Amino acid sequence: MNLRLSALALLSATAGCTTPATQVSQPVPLGVASFNMAWAGTEADFQAHLAMCTAVEWCDTRPRRNRGESTPSPDAFATAKRCEAAIDKFAGGAPRAMHIAPCNAYKSKNTADVTLANYRIKLVGLRATIARLIEKDGVQVIAFQEVKSDQAVRDVLGKHGATFDVCFAPHNAFQTVAFAWNKAATQKPGQCASRTELAVADDPANPASFRTLRPGLALELTVNGQPVTFMNVHLKSACANLKPNGPFQPRKLDDADAACRVLNRQVPALEDWVDAVAAKSPRFVLLGDFNRRIDEEAAEAVPPSHVRTDGSDPAGPNKKDALGYVATRYLWQEISDGKPTLFQVPLSGADSGCKGFAGLDHIVVSQALRAAQPDAMFGSRKVPVVSEPGQVIETSDHCPRIMTLNL
Repeated sequence: MNLRLSALALLSATAGCTTPATQVSQPVPLGVASFNMAWAGTEADFQAHLAMCTAVEWCDTRPRRNRGESTPSPDAFATAKRCEAAIDKFAGGAPRAMHIAPCNAYKSKNTADVTLANYRIKLVGLRATIARLIEKDGVQVIAFQEVKSDQAVRDVLGKHGATFDVCFAPHNAFQTVAFAWNKAATQKPGQCASRTELAVADDPANPASFRTLRPGLALELTVNGQPVTFMNVHLKSACANLKPNGPFQPRKLDDADAACRVLNRQVPALEDWVDAVAAKSPRFVLLGDFNRRIDEEAAEAVPPSHVRTDGSDPAGPNKKDALGYVATRYLWQEISDGKPTLFQVPLSGADSGCKGFAGLDHIVVSQALRAAQPDAMFGSRKVPVVSEPGQVIETSDHCPRIMTLNL
């Protein structure tokens, strides 16, 4: 039987009933997915992108580094600055420009191919991918990253929009996080709450800086009579790996690299959030695009005295300096410090045709949830997105990661 159908049958059978304390209720299977949809917005959002990028001749706000250069040249920085000024002028100011996808968002080698017709093909692929998650894989809770709005999520839910609720974290830029969940999977209406603490400033030393990272989003459902909280994150990119990986240098979170410095300041916010949820409810799931190989960090078996540069216990307070930086070197050892203990859901495999980024999307569960999962079933897999041969604007550069939880 489809996992979704079996879960709904169990929920229907137990809804409104009081379970005696001596009676052990049967576990309810719940399909869960994390899916980065790669700059997914509405058709209107894409048209705004198209108008802006046409006006500025598809310039790039990122300084380009020529082959053999360790850093971009002064000319490259000047070119990027001119592009940023042109975009801000077109949009009516930098705050408005941040709500439009940048000109490099959809990765086409030929800008003439970045058309509404081709973007619609991406949306068709997203709808088909999500329909397959729901219908074939029994997924009932989906954590989305890189979406513009709740409307963007409703658009890609397609025919399943009537049976799923949606919430998102409002943000001052295009990319944010969102949830969609089957209304029948919870015995009480789902409760969502944004976590703006994760939206740390890009430049904390500049009081005028308004650019921030993406917020987090919490969703609380009631499954099998007890609450379970899902925590959706999309952390700072470009400080991903602890081990050498092709052109990507290995970096700890005390590295002077600019991206690592930003991710460093997200660590205490994430740790405090995990601690707060753990104190309220033992059943919780942390999932999303971590932009960090926490599996590599976990494999290091770092002694507690080496987690932070000051040697302090990672289970103790994480002291921030005046700008919010902390002494930590590792993300995983901070959030799973024994208070609480967390468990990474292993990647059991990837279905044929699954491409895209590896090692960035994770599902992490609390100790109480890990104890409720049979060892033989404790795993996750990646499934491919739906796309057409020769598709110009890709459906996504991430594969959905899915698992079934027993609750």
